[in-house]
Amino acid sequence: MDRARRNVAVLVAAQAILGAQMSINFIIGGLAGQILAPNPCIATLPLSMIVLGSALAAQPLSGFMQRHGRRAGFLLAVGAGASGAALSAAGLWIGSFWLFMAGSLLTGIYMAAQGFYRFAATDTAPPDFAARAISWVMAGGLLSAIIGPAVVRLTNDLTAVPFMASYAAVIVLNLTGPFLFAFLDIPKPPAPGVVGETGGRQLREMLRVPQIGVAMICGMVSYALMNLVMTSTPLAVVGCGFAPENAADIVSAHVLAMFVPSFFTGHLIVRFGAERIVGLGLIILTLAGAVALSGVELGHFFGALILLGVGWNFGYIGATAMLTRAHRPEERGRIQGVNDFFVFGGVFLASLSSGGLMNCLGGSVQAGWNAVNLAMLPFLCLAGAALIWLMMRPEES
Repeated sequence: MDRARRNVAVLVAAQAILGAQMSINFIIGGLAGQILAPNPCIATLPLSMIVLGSALAAQPLSGFMQRHGRRAGFLLAVGAGASGAALSAAGLWIGSFWLFMAGSLLTGIYMAAQGFYRFAATDTAPPDFAARAISWVMAGGLLSAIIGPAVVRLTNDLTAVPFMASYAAVIVLNLTGPFLFAFLDIPKPPAPGVVGETGGRQLREMLRVPQIGVAMICGMVSYALMNLVMTSTPLAVVGCGFAPENAADIVSAHVLAMFVPSFFTGHLIVRFGAERIVGLGLIILTLAGAVALSGVELGHFFGALILLGVGWNFGYIGATAMLTRAHRPEERGRIQGVNDFFVFGGVFLASLSSGGLMNCLGGSVQAGWNAVNLAMLPFLCLAGAALIWLMMRPEES
């Protein structure tokens, strides 16, 4: 338990300090893209490139950590985060949108690694502490959501070229990584070719395990739908006649709702089971869509986005707990990487779809906003049906 608590403390600090770069990138990425993009229709493409980079990096990075350990993988990722920020700054300096895009893609490697913090928290944790370990590490995101915007406010006007100082701050944040991870004490997992006769199950065999398949579906749906609606929210709020400051307040409330529940989500999972908490998360996401469809006053936006954040928290953390229970240590390099490939692949598709649904369906802002929220329904039905099927299956003897 002493080792587990120490590792959780390191990972919480990493989530808070290093994770702040993600909120910085998502705050200024679209604004910088708007300056550089040859066509305003693709101004937010750099944000999608970050998510694409994380989806492409998830599986190779997971395999790398399986072979060389968590610390080596996390150090590789902070190097990529610093390099991505440097390329993005260079793109701003010379006015190159495509160089800026390359920096965003490289930043996605760090984003993929940050997703593995939650898995790393369970590597040395006893089974009865694992869900709480995941929850505490995710709670570190609350601090990153405070640190990131504060860094943007402090650095925004420091240079003649907009946002250059903010990207320099991202480089500095990544330089703290080696100091943080020096305190991480997670042994390398058993080599796949050493344990047992096969060193763990083949990927195809693992994907046929009901608990693994359903956990992946629920995690992907929870994260992708949260991203789908959150990406469109500022456009909908401003398009309905409210000020950009109102949109910022709504997004801030949403981010708080995403991470504040992490202080007790783990305890709820231990008490009621991961499957029930995931089911509750899917119900709350459905309620978020219903509130959004009921009107376009500020109260509707605040209510919908707060419910969206809480639903994501329960669905995503619960699905992570389900997955970690269903595989062996020697299998984590294969299944965790595949899981995050599908999760971030879904988020990438959602980020691309969000603007199209918002701007291209219907003849008004409200019609586009309704289209975004109605698009949640079939995926919520899919995840809900899979979860009910899993919970109704007879237990294997």
